[in-house]
Amino acid sequence: MTVRIGARCAGRLQSCHFQKNRSVAMQEMQPRFLPLAAKTVVCHTVTYFAMGALASHFLHYEQIFNQPNSGYRHFGDPLLILGVPLQIFRGILFASIFYLFREALFGRPRGWLRMAWMLIGIGILGTFAAPAGSFEGFIYTTMPIPFQLRGYLEIVPQALLFSALLCYWVNRPKKALNWTLGSLYFICFALPIVGLLAPRR
Repeated sequence: MTVRIGARCAGRLQSCHFQKNRSVAMQEMQPRFLPLAAKTVVCHTVTYFAMGALASHFLHYEQIFNQPNSGYRHFGDPLLILGVPLQIFRGILFASIFYLFREALFGRPRGWLRMAWMLIGIGILGTFAAPAGSFEGFIYTTMPIPFQLRGYLEIVPQALLFSALLCYWVNRPKKALNWTLGSLYFICFALPIVGLLAPRR
């Protein structure tokens, strides 16, 4: 009887020790805010630029933006051109939220899906405003439903790509990936500025 009790206590101690070591290891793996913010800005900007370029071409954004009373800035507006470089502020905002939930998002097998659902569920479908494609947009705007749904072709894939890329980078930091994504970010950041500064014919 004494042997059994001793074995159970030893097993419980080993289990507690394992859980404690696992908890410490998980905490050590969690990213600090500044590195997370930098990676979030890069991943968001790169995926934003890529999906925005594809959507602009295939969904004919220029025609939509340039229509009278469209509610959008003209396609050649300087502020619209600077939209990609200005994503640095959204990236920092996203990072400030991800950091609060870092233990549930990073170092987890399906953490990227949780992150994507946070972006889609709160940032797209459940936003407190009434933009196109949100629940409130369907209720309070007069835009046709098909027109609102077409926006999902851009923003939902971007949320998935952004989440997958960021979680992969945070969970598997590599110098090659740092250089690759850093270079892509520089290109995405610089191209709009060069286009804005280039003399127009």
